[in-house]
Order: sequence, then structure tokens, then C-alpha cells
Amino acid sequence: MMENLVLVLHSLTAIAIVVLILLQQGKGATAGASFGGGASQTVFGSSGSVSFFARVTAIMAVVFFATSFGLAIIAKNKADIGDLGVPAVIESRDAVQDSDIPMVDDDADDGSTIPEVPED
Repeated sequence: MMENLVLVLHSLTAIAIVVLILLQQGKGATAGASFGGGASQTVFGSSGSVSFFARVTAIMAVVFFATSFGLAIIAKNKADIGDLGVPAVIESRDAVQDSDIPMVDDDADDGSTIPEVPED
């Protein structure tokens, strides 16, 4: 339940950031305002739109970071790191001798220089 709420808030924040960035004007857009068409046609005044959209975008970025961090914590808590579900492999030497792997006779002296492995 909590994960779904954070996920929905995360998605809505991501969409809001994209929309806010697309609504912002570029640096070159203010050059046309000096020739007479600028401040009277904006909703927030001559320089208010830039600071308003920048402030809202910054707030949405902080919310996006917080929801990303929250989702990471939720995912970490859901994962069982201690129990990976991998069974331990414990085989005795007798089980290996019964398999299809050919065993080397320890008593055979064929002149090889391979050292012997000490048994446990």
C-alpha cells in the first residue's frame, strides 16, 4: 500500500518535472521582449515566470529525489538479503565416488610429479 502511494507520487512528480521544463522559456526568449512584446503578455510579469517555474521545478526535483530514495529503501526492506534461497552444497567423498566421474587410483605409481592433496 505504502509502496504504491510512493510510486504514484514518484510518477506524477516525474511528469510534472518534464512539463515544467518544457514550459520554461530559454535564455534567448527574453531578447524579443526588449522590442515591445514581452512583459504585457506574460501571466506572472516580466521576470516572474522564470523565477516561479524555476522554483517549482526545484521543489519537484527535491520531491522526486525523496521518492526515489524512499522507493530504494522499500525495495531493500522487501528483499531478503540474508536468505538468498541458494541451498548449501555439502557432498561427502563417498557421494563423489558414486558419480560418473572417473576416480584416480591413489596407489598407482605412474611416475607423475603431481603432488598429493592432503585429505581433511
